Amino acid sequence: MLRPPVAFSFSKIFGTSKLTSISQLLESTSRIANVLKREGVKKGDIVAIYMPASPLLAATMLACARIGAIHSVVFAGFSAEALKSRILDASASVVVTADEAVRGGKTIPLKSIVDEAVGGCQCVQRVLVSQRTGAHVPMTPRDLQLEQAMSEVSDSCAPEPLDSEDPLFMLYTSGSTGKPKGILHTQAGYLLYASITQQYVFDYRPGDVYACVADIGWITGHSYVVYGPLCNGATTVLFESIPTYPDPGRYWEMVERLGVRQFYGAPTALRLLLKAGDHHVHKYDRSSLATLGCVGEPLNDEAWVWYHSVVGEGRCTVVDTWWQTETGGISIAPRPSPDDSTPKPGFPMRPFFGIQPVLVDDQGNELHGPNVSGNLCIRHPWPGMARSIYGDHGRFMDTYYRPYPGLYFSGDGARRDGEGHYQITGRVDDVINVKGHRIGTAELESCLDHDPRVAETAVVGFPHDIHGEGIYGYVILKDGVCESDEEVIKGLRNIVRMQIGGFAVPEILMIVPGLPKTRSGKIMRRILRKIAADRHDELGDVSTLADPSVVEKIVQGHTKRNNN
Repeated sequence: MLRPPVAFSFSKIFGTSKLTSISQLLESTSRIANVLKREGVKKGDIVAIYMPASPLLAATMLACARIGAIHSVVFAGFSAEALKSRILDASASVVVTADEAVRGGKTIPLKSIVDEAVGGCQCVQRVLVSQRTGAHVPMTPRDLQLEQAMSEVSDSCAPEPLDSEDPLFMLYTSGSTGKPKGILHTQAGYLLYASITQQYVFDYRPGDVYACVADIGWITGHSYVVYGPLCNGATTVLFESIPTYPDPGRYWEMVERLGVRQFYGAPTALRLLLKAGDHHVHKYDRSSLATLGCVGEPLNDEAWVWYHSVVGEGRCTVVDTWWQTETGGISIAPRPSPDDSTPKPGFPMRPFFGIQPVLVDDQGNELHGPNVSGNLCIRHPWPGMARSIYGDHGRFMDTYYRPYPGLYFSGDGARRDGEGHYQITGRVDDVINVKGHRIGTAELESCLDHDPRVAETAVVGFPHDIHGEGIYGYVILKDGVCESDEEVIKGLRNIVRMQIGGFAVPEILMIVPGLPKTRSGKIMRRILRKIAADRHDELGDVSTLADPSVVEKIVQGHTKRNNN
């Protein structure tokens, strides 16, 4: 039986796509695998990949898997210094990149960034350069043009026999110490888990067009753009652009053009599109949609309702998923479920097959029954779980398994409601202790986000002479808000007072133009805490943020406020 083709949105021009069949993907994979083998890459070696979203990126990952090499994909937006640190930590001997990337109509000089990065990496023996835009880039004796090399080798490459626990890939995630952690995943368990979660959480059926718009440089792209969908023979859309280019209707234009049935996005993008207005959604036919997924930070109630009622026309299932790089795949989600009842806004709700969530207090005592909040752990092993931090298994154990012996510690807090459903309350270090009350930042942010004038918020604690900690809120307003900042702030404080209580009212609320976010959309609250504490000289490297200029604007606003 023929499998459906693999559709990749891959173009420099808005509204066009490139179709790649399974057989074409296999041929590209085999040729790249043979190029890697010719360059001396063997089973267990690490290949760093710094490429734009493209069929060649997927094929390069699969080529590494085919010969037993370990791929380490680095998001093609990180700085040269960030790329260098990851290459050195992995001791990668080969780097695969492209001449340039195209993102939001702009070009990014990937080859130049790689040249700067590998200048200090003696471990790198070869740089393979693919053509994305055809731009002229300097080539050294160390560099090799990828497409040319592919034309010189066979289109057939037998897969390397591998054990189920042989490494498949490593992926760097931020650590609390500031040093990135190379999370290591292995072969069979990861693939099984990515496959089965993609099938059951999204109700994938043969012939569906499935679109996860995450960048492949993150775990969501690994599991739900490449490995999970391809294992299921899915038509998977590889999205190269940004949600606002050329306008905020880009996602929904793609849905109409490709007939997408399942869409998987991020809260930060949804809140941005909500802010832009509903007309960008309404002008496109979205009748093909059946499932609307979300991954990242907790999806606030307003964004959930907008996603369900406006984008999904009130008929699509919204699956707000919770999982991590370390879990390999979705761990808590509203689907699959025993019935078709509407999921709860802001609740991932149910553990996936084999996942047994446990809530514990700070002393490690298990919290039983409904209506309790605690540190979210998982009791039993599951197939997709990470096996180690590359080169530092002690750190792996200290981070995830030693805090609460016998349990995997996620680092997140959660609440179990009266029906046994789970809601993520945020990172446990994102809890503010004010006047003896422990207040989750996610709870406060959800409360503030209820105001129709608000697009997005971030709440942190700051040192307080009297209360120990105070509450500092950063607020982004929607376009077209006419009230003054003072009026908006007064209204927000009243909302918190009414919905949570006077003890939770933020002492400081500041209207800001944006928030410091990583390329994957994660808010860097560490930076916001430093600003709130007047420790501006300790912000560290902000060059890897999606928009580093936002930090300077927030600092200026904070300083101006303090001086008034």
